Amino acid sequence: MDRNPGAVAPKQVLSVPDGVFLVAGMVIGVGIFKLPGLVAMNAGSATQFFLAWVVGGIACLCGALVYAELASRHPETGGEYTFLRHGFGEGAAFVFAWARMTVIQTGAIAAVAFVFGEYASQIVSLGPASPAIWAAIGVVVLTGLNLAGTLQSKTLQKVMEILLITALGVIAIGGIALGSAPAAQPQASGGAFTLMMIFVLYTFGGWNEGAYLAGEVREARRNMVKVLAGGIVLVTVLYLLVNWGYYRALGLSGLKDSKAIGVDTMKILAGDKAALLVALVVCVSALTTMNAAIFTGARTNWALGRDYRLFAFLGNWRESGSTPANALIVQLVIMLILIWAGSLTRDGFEAMVAYGLPVFWTFLFLTGLTLFIFRRRNEPAPVFRTPLYPVVPAAFLAMCAFMMWSSFDYVANSPYGPKFGTLVLAGLIVMALGIPLYYFARRR
Repeated sequence: MDRNPGAVAPKQVLSVPDGVFLVAGMVIGVGIFKLPGLVAMNAGSATQFFLAWVVGGIACLCGALVYAELASRHPETGGEYTFLRHGFGEGAAFVFAWARMTVIQTGAIAAVAFVFGEYASQIVSLGPASPAIWAAIGVVVLTGLNLAGTLQSKTLQKVMEILLITALGVIAIGGIALGSAPAAQPQASGGAFTLMMIFVLYTFGGWNEGAYLAGEVREARRNMVKVLAGGIVLVTVLYLLVNWGYYRALGLSGLKDSKAIGVDTMKILAGDKAALLVALVVCVSALTTMNAAIFTGARTNWALGRDYRLFAFLGNWRESGSTPANALIVQLVIMLILIWAGSLTRDGFEAMVAYGLPVFWTFLFLTGLTLFIFRRRNEPAPVFRTPLYPVVPAAFLAMCAFMMWSSFDYVANSPYGPKFGTLVLAGLIVMALGIPLYYFARRR
């Protein structure tokens, strides 16, 4: 492993509000417009429905507290890559960085890009391949803005996030104030709470991306807990309010039957013409998520290039704009390849989820384990320590293990059949290729 001590390093240009906005943007995405219906379908009652969202917020807050201590110990740009390198060694960190570059982050961005493409096509259709074309346009434009510089991309993030939160606030307040209280409904027996949590935790997905900001947040050792925990609390409150608005407008049975919850809610509040407005809101939501993920994804690729001569071209940090230019370009090429591959399937979004989800939760579990490793080493106490140790990190690991098992189980029973199993296998194979590549990179 080689590092250039004279290379240009990231600048600490992000404040706590900047970080909170970025974390919120990483979490709040198209899921809140798509997945509450699936949660309701498996809920035995309204109480169970809302309880699932509270449990999801608490589980992710446990993860945020774990990551806050990890970031306090190692406040470097690189996130999980840095934690795994210090905890398990160079090999585990390398395989993670490779998997993140080729499977996890790029697959997640491509998945959201397909949803953006589907809704953008409702506004302006570009032909039979319109969703894929819009998806490609989205990642190209956002990568270009990130190449312009960190300050430009964070400003765009703030603007889009304010628009998104405002739109969700309108849905929440309108549904709560104008929606009629649903009639009492017989409770279904049981309810698949574990299946509900799969969709809830997927809707909360992305909070861990905040760790990649540690090298650019001012006084990161002290402020990363504010960034991570503040972002999760903000998202949890907003999700509860939006779901309350959905429930007041549609009722639990309406949530179960709706295929487009946001559209149906806005139709009740503002009529049929509101469908176009919702499509615009979902487009903004998708772009917000994509921009935040493109921002953080390139940081891991930069860390990989900084540490290994084989990928040295990724490790150049451009001082103008303070941005990892080469890492952004390589990430864009991979995203375009995945969008092309996803366009050949029946559902590009589901295809990209199947491709990356098991790999993602595997590495999140390993990252959680590093906290126990650091504690056992009796290293100097960081500024922030995870409270209620070891209960909080154990709860986080339990969530990761549950999602690892559930992602395989859900894909195995997917209505899309064995094709999704092939995509899961493809993601695991690409991840495994990082093992021989690591030994080759070490020899170089």
